[in-house]
Amino acid sequence: MGFATTAIHSGQEPDSATGSITVPIYQTSTYAQDGLGKHKGYEYARTQNPTRAALERNIAALEGARFGFAFASGMAAIDATLRLVKAGEHVVVSDNTYGGTFRLFTRVLANYNIEFDFVDTSDALNVEAAIKPNTRMVFIETPTNPVMIVTDMREVCEIAHRAGARVVCDNTFMSPYLQRPLDFGVDIVVHSTTKYLNGHSDGIGGIVVLNNEDDAAWIGFIQNSAGAILSPFDSWLVMRGTKTLALRMEQHDKTGRAVAAFLGEHPKVKKVYYPGSASHPQHALARRQQKGFGGMVAFEVGSLEAARKVLESVNLCTLAESLGGVETLISHPATMTHASVNAEKRERLGITEGLVRISVGLEDTDDIIADLDQALKQI
Repeated sequence: MGFATTAIHSGQEPDSATGSITVPIYQTSTYAQDGLGKHKGYEYARTQNPTRAALERNIAALEGARFGFAFASGMAAIDATLRLVKAGEHVVVSDNTYGGTFRLFTRVLANYNIEFDFVDTSDALNVEAAIKPNTRMVFIETPTNPVMIVTDMREVCEIAHRAGARVVCDNTFMSPYLQRPLDFGVDIVVHSTTKYLNGHSDGIGGIVVLNNEDDAAWIGFIQNSAGAILSPFDSWLVMRGTKTLALRMEQHDKTGRAVAAFLGEHPKVKKVYYPGSASHPQHALARRQQKGFGGMVAFEVGSLEAARKVLESVNLCTLAESLGGVETLISHPATMTHASVNAEKRERLGITEGLVRISVGLEDTDDIIADLDQALKQI
């Protein structure tokens, strides 16, 4: 089946009890049992829920995976994935990773004797140099948040697998419509379903998808034992979102390219970060491993004062955290999404005080550009 057909139908078969086209919201905490040890496959809602299970099958199918596990947030999904790493082991991470991931790794998990090294994974040689005898995982974002660095997944997987390490990819920025990391050798894919998969800025969630049966059994065990599950209603919201994912991502990609091109020619913009731009250093790689370039664009205006002027002058764009919704969101990574990263590291990564990030929405392209233009003219 094609992607759009899979998105609409996989895991979302009509309800067997009523024929309902939409998967019901099974808002229950427990299930009646016919006798001791006799039940219909459901015992307790933390362990199993039909709505959540439908979503897990749906997104696993979209990523080309056998198994999926939905969590209460993207960070809960990442945390569960890191439970595959034991005390005394080592993880290599993209140095431009999301601020929340950096915070989890350096301020929480590092306290449990897990070692992290952050490297520029856009150069596979950096990954190879960082590998140690105790390396058990390489965790990448591609493209990265927010300066859109692209990693060659196939090269990194070859290096990691030779060392006996798993490769995990946060695919939130691209969604499975524009990029399928498992096709390039990645072992585990994580998403914040809050973003493009949901697409409507009305639910928080995360998911882990993978093919290895043993790792899946452990992730499932963690999901049940720690209990950071996605609720039935939020599962339903994400399934509503995935049904239109193909259409939405096509428009996000189309408008993202137009906005990046506009910003690239604007006299008040010093630099644009967008893999779809021919000037991007990994543009050719992005063309090889992505179906498109998406709706995430970042640009540099030179100072905090200039960034503040833009962010406080927009009318259509909304100053807010998050991304991937139908509305255009604009943010300041240095003080918002990456505030947990120290200033020296932010500056080195290009997350300057003058950097602005846009999640291009589904409004008319000309209206988005006009709003950005009038805001930039206020500098």
